[in-house]
Amino acid sequence: MVKRQYMELPQGDKVQAMYIWIDGTGEGLRCKTRTLDSEPKSIEDLPEWNFDGSSTYQSEGSNSDMYLIPSAMFRDPFRKDPNKLVLCEVLKYNRKSAETNHRHTCKKIMEMVDQQSPWFGMEQEYTILGTDGHPFGWPSNGFPGPQGPYYCGVGADKAYGRDIVEAHYKACLYAGVMICGTNAEVMPAQWEFQIGPCEGINMGDHLWVARFILHRVCEDFGVVASFDPKPIPGNWNGAGCHTNFSTKEMREDGGLKCIEECIDKLGKRHNYHIRAYDPKGGLDNARRLTGHHETSNIHEFSAGVANRGASIRIPRTVGQEKKGYFEDRRPSANCDPYAVTEALIRTCLLDEEGDEPVDY
Repeated sequence: MVKRQYMELPQGDKVQAMYIWIDGTGEGLRCKTRTLDSEPKSIEDLPEWNFDGSSTYQSEGSNSDMYLIPSAMFRDPFRKDPNKLVLCEVLKYNRKSAETNHRHTCKKIMEMVDQQSPWFGMEQEYTILGTDGHPFGWPSNGFPGPQGPYYCGVGADKAYGRDIVEAHYKACLYAGVMICGTNAEVMPAQWEFQIGPCEGINMGDHLWVARFILHRVCEDFGVVASFDPKPIPGNWNGAGCHTNFSTKEMREDGGLKCIEECIDKLGKRHNYHIRAYDPKGGLDNARRLTGHHETSNIHEFSAGVANRGASIRIPRTVGQEKKGYFEDRRPSANCDPYAVTEALIRTCLLDEEGDEPVDY
């Protein structure tokens, strides 16, 4: 209530633009705001900016300036119109991409296959924690009842933190993020939202902004959103970011043949994908992909219809209609969607082989 009287003050013709970027961890987000003289209508209206990379794990203090290059613009659900959220790429002092700027190469790869209309949908799981790191709503000195009643559950004893989920959903819709659904997950205080279908580079842009909005909503509620792929060890589900993928050919009659060919290619390149599917080159996912709790084993590639214990799942309806899409269940919750979508395109559409990406 105190804040609202200030937020409702008129701001004249000025516009606040919050610049957002991925830091040197490859999973953390940073932001800062600048004033613009008028409302930007497109990315071209937004100026480049800079920041101190030595404070974001991205450079050393003696040469710390990094460039922020506006790449995607959304409405700001926190400050409201005409204010903007601006997702940026990060360039180093020499104008080369920062190590954790995977958007640059992803965009290049997507442009090579744009005539095939690659669609993606990503299912982002996350866990709500208190500021002490303890799962939200869990008893302070123990555990809730075992998994079973919580997935898509209803009621105060089953759904912990729904207010945050609802606020995030509305904020994403306002911002123009392609959010297409949400549900409570298997572990209590764990939730999921889905982004898509998005074509090409838009997948990464929309998922990163949806994550940023979630972090900001949680900040307002005094809790923390964790994308750790296995936040609680033991007999509790981990958190993934299942990635659904299709091309124009897969979506047309007889597309199942193309889907099966892609799965065959993915099977021959399992190690490359595991390295691309979390920010620590597979180490994070090793805690999650155990072969238990609806996951495949990290060391083995598998595929099947309606099989949630496989690396790749073909949905039952796709098997029946002989066209559609497939789901890669390996990416971890803290994956970089640019790296994941790029890896899928390289293997499935550019027919790359081996453990290293090709330099084009």
